[in-house]
Amino acid sequence: MREEEIEKIRGVVRDCVSKHLYSSAIFFADKVAALTNDPADIYMQAQALFLGRHYRRAFHLLNASKIVLRDLRFRYLAAKCLEELKEWDQCLLMLGDAKVDEDGIVYDAKDGNVIDFDKDGEDREINISSAICFLRGKAYGALQNRSQARQWYKAAIKADPLCYEALECLIESHMLTSEEESSLLSALQFSPEDGWLSSFYSCLIKKYDKENTVELKFKKLENETSGSVSGSSMTTLANNTDLLACKAEYYHQCCEYQKCFELTAALLEKDPFHLKCTLVHLAAAMELGNSNELYLMACNLVKDYPSKALSWFAVGCYYYCIKKYAEARRYFSKATSIDGSFSPAWIGYGNSFAAQEEGDQAMSAYRTAARLFPGCHLPTLYIGMEYMRTHSYKLADQFFMQAKAICPSDPLVYNELGVVAYHMKEYGKAVRWFEKTLSHIPSVLTETWEPTVVNLAHAYRKLRKDREAISYYERALTLSTKSLSTYSGLAYTYHLQGNFSAAISYYHKALWLKPDDQYCTEMLNVALMDECQNGVDAKVELC
Repeated sequence: MREEEIEKIRGVVRDCVSKHLYSSAIFFADKVAALTNDPADIYMQAQALFLGRHYRRAFHLLNASKIVLRDLRFRYLAAKCLEELKEWDQCLLMLGDAKVDEDGIVYDAKDGNVIDFDKDGEDREINISSAICFLRGKAYGALQNRSQARQWYKAAIKADPLCYEALECLIESHMLTSEEESSLLSALQFSPEDGWLSSFYSCLIKKYDKENTVELKFKKLENETSGSVSGSSMTTLANNTDLLACKAEYYHQCCEYQKCFELTAALLEKDPFHLKCTLVHLAAAMELGNSNELYLMACNLVKDYPSKALSWFAVGCYYYCIKKYAEARRYFSKATSIDGSFSPAWIGYGNSFAAQEEGDQAMSAYRTAARLFPGCHLPTLYIGMEYMRTHSYKLADQFFMQAKAICPSDPLVYNELGVVAYHMKEYGKAVRWFEKTLSHIPSVLTETWEPTVVNLAHAYRKLRKDREAISYYERALTLSTKSLSTYSGLAYTYHLQGNFSAAISYYHKALWLKPDDQYCTEMLNVALMDECQNGVDAKVELC
């Protein structure tokens, strides 16, 4: 057969692959490979077999070729076949020997020299060595060697910043702390035209910076434009679903749950199957207690994605929201059994025990989550909360400090440190932690942070700094006028100052919120008696 005819059949194979006619592609690729015995045609046949899900046959074909260990493309495709067959040890053997350190630097296993991954091929091609590093990471992850998986993912993204999947695994599996994520991004070498990608990656990592810093990142990306050849048509990333999902995630971290919910609802109307946005939407609906939305989302997810952990996590969220914790626990457990690396399900599983004060089971779930997700501070934080609930304040403080080491920018961690210091009667320390909490809140103060302001006022009152205490109590009232603790604390502070009329006024306001409150009732009587006594003493002095 002439070369022109063979080239025509190659074109048919490529066309079949592009039209997803894999059986046809396999048929014609097999004939081309038989006619030429060319390594490129054998590789094309193996690719067609791989796409047609004939993994065992594709691996046999590649392994039988004499260049499988010399050509990285052959070796990588053979390893991909083994990945699909879940033969992880064999997959690692096929990829060859190499070592990686904690910084993601790869060394030759034989001589210990650093392997330099030069960009090969076309400019827009992802480095084959980066893909191999990523596959090693997946194999180690499947073998439960998360430390090695983390190091190989770092090597993959460092070898080629275009290998987004490696960064996605690091972020979604919480393998790095917030500082490690920032350090990794700063070490990536982007080409000059990939400045937008550097900005986008910075929006994907944990976002606990101040509001103006994060908003500036989003603005920079939203202003990225792309014009037609004539320059008449300009488009931007402002309405990109991934970017909007990142923004929604940021609103959730800022505790602006209504704003987050509205954004995710609008985004899901546009792209109802965007799973990252769906997870954030579920979290916002949970915080807002929107059980109807959780029910609808859970039904749709179970129908569309019955084999995904997210679907059963949504069912668990619905039951948790309506306070049916045993049922919630069952579905959170099902989500973890489907995907053991799905961190929200582990935390939800622990929370469902904690909601019923089943501390031992809750701690067990949180400890598992802390082990599986070393870059996520929430399991450690929740362990501290459980210890605080049982009045083990020193242990609670230790775990809060561990959470702070993992994520030093989350204001919630500082709030809990302040609460535990207050319980330990270290009021000066409590003041410092509460003030640090307020300084770390990324956006303007909202009602969510009203308890922190009240706690700070309580701590100042304990230190007998009444002026500062009154100032923060009044600040808390601007955030919420429905807090019994604020009114009673303000009343008691005025009472201590001898301002009985103001104290009586605020005791009355507290009792208006909760008429049967014993403390306020008793203190109101004391204040009335003190004011009467003060009036009698004043009259005696006048006489």
